[in-house]
Amino acid sequence: MTRYVTHDLALAPTADEAAAQDFVSSLRNHVLNHLSTTLRTAFDADVAPTLPAHADARAVHKALKPHPAFRFYTATRIKAQEMVWASVRPTLERQRATLAACAAALAARPTGGTLTLNPDLPIPRNVSALDVHLMPGNYHLDGGEGDVAAGAMYDNGLSVFSFGLMGDTLDDIGRSVALWLTLNHPDFQPAHVLDLGCSVGHQTLPWVRAYPKAHVTGLDVGAACLRYAHARAQSMDLAAHFLQADATAVPLPDASQDLVFSSMFLHELPVKDIRAVFAEAHRLLKPGGLMLHYELPPNEALSPYDGFYLDWDSHYNAEPYYQGYRDLSPQTLCADAGFSDYFQTTVPSLGWYGETAIRQAKPADSSKTGRLADGVQWFIYGAWKR
Repeated sequence: MTRYVTHDLALAPTADEAAAQDFVSSLRNHVLNHLSTTLRTAFDADVAPTLPAHADARAVHKALKPHPAFRFYTATRIKAQEMVWASVRPTLERQRATLAACAAALAARPTGGTLTLNPDLPIPRNVSALDVHLMPGNYHLDGGEGDVAAGAMYDNGLSVFSFGLMGDTLDDIGRSVALWLTLNHPDFQPAHVLDLGCSVGHQTLPWVRAYPKAHVTGLDVGAACLRYAHARAQSMDLAAHFLQADATAVPLPDASQDLVFSSMFLHELPVKDIRAVFAEAHRLLKPGGLMLHYELPPNEALSPYDGFYLDWDSHYNAEPYYQGYRDLSPQTLCADAGFSDYFQTTVPSLGWYGETAIRQAKPADSSKTGRLADGVQWFIYGAWKR
C-alpha cells in the first residue's frame, strides 16, 4: 500500500485498495529480484554463446528479444508498471476534492516556503507528448487552480513502485547524497541550492535538512506536482521554495546558486536539452559552486548485458531518451559546459547501510548501479565551477 506517504496529504485507501497496492508492490519485487535473475540465466545459457565478442547493449537486446524469458519478463514488468498507477487511481479520484482542500490549507501555513507558478510556461514536447513511466497524464497534467492530483499520483505511485527501497519517506537518494556531501566536503556550505526536475520534492527536502540556513529551490514544469510539493513541504514544517520553470532556461540570475542538483532527471531529456541544462548550471553557479547529479551509470562503465538491462526502460517504459543519455560520457558533458575537477562515486543507501558506509564510500563501481535491487547504491557525479 502507500505506506511510505506519511505526511498530511496521505491518501486513505480502503482495505481492498490497500491489498491491491500491496500485491502490486510484491509483483514488482518479484519481477526485479526474481524474473530478472531468470532472464540473466537465459541470456548466459542461450544467447551469450551466439554473440560476437564485440557485441554491445543493442546487440544483446536484439538477440534476446525473441527469447521466451525476455518476452515473459517484459510483458510482466510492463503490466506491473501499469498496475502501479491503476492501484492508486481509485483512491486518489475518490479523495481528489478533499486532497485539494488539504493542500490549500497547508499552503497557507506560515513556514516560510513559497510557490511560484507560471501559467504561460510552454510545456516541453518531451514532457507533453509522453506518459513517462506509463503514468497516465504524465507529471505535467494540471486540472486548474488548486489541483494537486498529478503530484499525489506520483507520490503514492512511487510508494507502491519502490516496495520500501526508497526509504520511509521516499527520499533516500536525497538523504544519502546530502549526507555524503556534508561528510566529504564539510567546508562547503551552500547558501542557495537548486534542485532541477524536482517533481514533488522527494529529493529536494533533504537539502533543507542538510543545510538549514540555505535557500533551497525545487524547479519543475508541472504545476500540479509543484502545488503538491509545496503543500508536502509545508506539512513537514520545512521552508522550501518551488518554481515552475524549464531547466534549460531558468529564470534566476547568473552566479546566484552554490549547488545545482538533479535526481533521475537528465535521462528524461533529449541530448540537446541535457547540454543546455549543463550550460545553465554553469551560468547559475557562483565560482566555487558545485553541479551534482544522481543518475544511472553510463554505458561505457557497464557490461553489454548490464547496459541492455538498464536501457530496457528506453524501449518499454515511455522513456525514449534514456538510452541516448546513457550513451554519453558524464565527464565530457561536464567539461564541455566549462566545469572542472570532475568526480563520480557510488553512495551507499543511508536507509540500507547507515552513515558509516557513506563515510567509507569508494570511487564508482559499475557493478552497483543504483537500480531497485538488493544492496542499493546511488551513482552520482559532479564537477566544480572554478
